[in-house]
Amino acid sequence: MQPLDDITVLDFSTLLPGPLASLLLAEAGARVIKVERPDIGDEMRHYPPFLGGQSALFAMLNRGKESLALDLKSPDDLVKLEAWLERADVVIEQFRPGVMARLGLDFETLSARFPRLIYCSVTGYGQTGLKAQVAGHDLNYIAETGLLSLSMGSKDAPTIPPALIADIAGGAYPAVMNILMALLARGRTGTGCHLDISMTDNLFALMWWALGQQAATGHAPGNADNLLTGGTARYRLYPTKDGRVLAAAPIEDRFWRNFCQVIGLAADLRDDRVDPERTLCAVAEIIAAKTGEHWRGAFGGVDACCTLVADLDAAMGDAHFRGRGLFEWQTALPEDGSLCALPVPVASSFRRPLDQASRAPDIGSAILPKTR
Repeated sequence: MQPLDDITVLDFSTLLPGPLASLLLAEAGARVIKVERPDIGDEMRHYPPFLGGQSALFAMLNRGKESLALDLKSPDDLVKLEAWLERADVVIEQFRPGVMARLGLDFETLSARFPRLIYCSVTGYGQTGLKAQVAGHDLNYIAETGLLSLSMGSKDAPTIPPALIADIAGGAYPAVMNILMALLARGRTGTGCHLDISMTDNLFALMWWALGQQAATGHAPGNADNLLTGGTARYRLYPTKDGRVLAAAPIEDRFWRNFCQVIGLAADLRDDRVDPERTLCAVAEIIAAKTGEHWRGAFGGVDACCTLVADLDAAMGDAHFRGRGLFEWQTALPEDGSLCALPVPVASSFRRPLDQASRAPDIGSAILPKTR
């Protein structure tokens, strides 16, 4: 039995934050009903690339769910929704504040009829506040909270982070954590609650070190000038002779000593407090003089926290990750194909069995549930 076998989730969300949250719940056994617009469905269904007749991105995020095709502005379709609401334990939505109220599907309205319902709203800026109605995407959220300012490349060549940090770390993951806590609380009180998940609010926890520095010194860190953003020789990306990049993170002194020994840094430069810039430049020059494979071998077996930057193909082929079983799960595709299931942070002992190569749903394929 999986942890969430007896839980039913109605997911009104689209794209990434809500669907990723409901995917984690589905992998742990929840029955997830994806409420979509008739014919069109979730916008992610139309995002390339396509594989086996389906958007690969949609397939990875929505495997093992069911689809309920409804026009939420249609009175007849809202009647059809009733049977699902009677069965639902959790509702997930990520419309702007007020949209669900106009449809008569807000927490206040539903909880009056279904007091055990856990209602999770995921938005960029939260249900209240001056920016509650402002439209935005991940880049806007990390920009406005100050997170992007800490490491965004040079001013003449700014860099966009490679992950959707706000959507996942600020939205999907906090949504799942709070839903699970709400389920535990409901087990004691018998009543549900409204969860206001603000992606921007949740980004500040990722900057604990920056907030600590600001509190202690009165000055916030700048762009890439801090220990954890490449501002010292002990935490930095170093180009090698053949165009590879060495990710060096020998922060603690014991690792730093090993690092200095391996690269042969001059003794008078090893105390990087004396002249940090001179030490950094010397390290960069030494690393740049040898190939990536040289440094891979030199640091092999040495506790110095140094690795070569791998591309995605190399990472997915890494014997360690393969041995951990990260890519054993499969998502079935409509045209007799499959692709790797998204490796989600759900313990393997809680996940659906390997032989359940479940697929993302066709629009409107959900079967009406029996009355509880």
